[in-house]
Amino acid sequence: MVSFRFRSKRWRAAAYLFVVMFTLAIYMKFFPSRVKFDSSTTEWDDLSSSEFNPTVDGSVNHTDLIWQLPAGAPKAVLFIAHGCNHRATDFWDNSSGCPHCIGLPEERLIVLKALRRGYAILVISSLRTCWSLGDEVESVERLIKWWIAEHRLQKLPLLGLGASSGGEFLSYLATSEQIKFRSIAILIAEGVIDTLTTLPVDYPPTIFVHMPKDAVMERSVNGTLKFLRDNLNVPVKEIRCLEFPLTPELLSDRIPGLSRGVSVWLFRQFRKRGFIDDKGFMKNDGRETKWKSFLDDGVSIPAGYRSVVNNHLDHIEEELNLAFAYHEITSLEMDKIFRWFEVHMKSIN
Repeated sequence: MVSFRFRSKRWRAAAYLFVVMFTLAIYMKFFPSRVKFDSSTTEWDDLSSSEFNPTVDGSVNHTDLIWQLPAGAPKAVLFIAHGCNHRATDFWDNSSGCPHCIGLPEERLIVLKALRRGYAILVISSLRTCWSLGDEVESVERLIKWWIAEHRLQKLPLLGLGASSGGEFLSYLATSEQIKFRSIAILIAEGVIDTLTTLPVDYPPTIFVHMPKDAVMERSVNGTLKFLRDNLNVPVKEIRCLEFPLTPELLSDRIPGLSRGVSVWLFRQFRKRGFIDDKGFMKNDGRETKWKSFLDDGVSIPAGYRSVVNNHLDHIEEELNLAFAYHEITSLEMDKIFRWFEVHMKSIN
């Protein structure tokens, strides 16, 4: 016969193991350090460049203004503010209608997904490398009001999406009395609302999309979330973007014009040179990884590959940054952002 004491110890051990495993499962669900990502299962192939039909107003207030209406009746206006060292031309593919556009992978997918969702898209370039919170705010206010009136979209809700410097700019623009956002998305930025001396009474619902690997940014975002929720009673939401491994086909899956052969060759070079670990994770941010240098160090490059890579240096680096998940714009969470927008989206009567 098994003694009661032995059975009791065995029961406690089983209970302890259950608690540990349950706690670990909960932790991995809500606080994972990495994320599984399969680029082949994304809707890239279903989002065609043929859906791009931008109009470029390059002489408005000495800056670029590019816009596009959806195929059907628009249900909202989406203003997009880019980050430092970027332009409105990053959001559409190169075409006769936009000869200076370069179609960076994440930016173009944001626009294509928004058009599919029925949004009218307006992107304005900053006057300088990054956005400023001075005269540029008033200038953009006027441009947005003018463009909305020009296309008779005054009855539609105005939404905003800003990344990095553009997120800071958008968070300030959202306090404007001249234009009223129904909801905004701030990507890889904490916003400036908690630094203002005069607080708005109707700040829009805000969703923050950030990368917790940047611990300083994470603390700042958490502080802003708490400030908006506790001080202004503003609906807020947080999306945390995690790193994912490179695969041989990831770059060709995400970048139009870059073939599978080039993608596989680059992946092998990254692995050979120690830029990625044995599971495919980037060891450093794409900006910090000296991956471009091996193109000129005598490496044997298959015929035709060099020109393709040289024409897509910024595109490749953006995807490397995204995989490392420290500081990069992302289209991967757009469905969640759209759902957030649409919960808070009401037409103006």
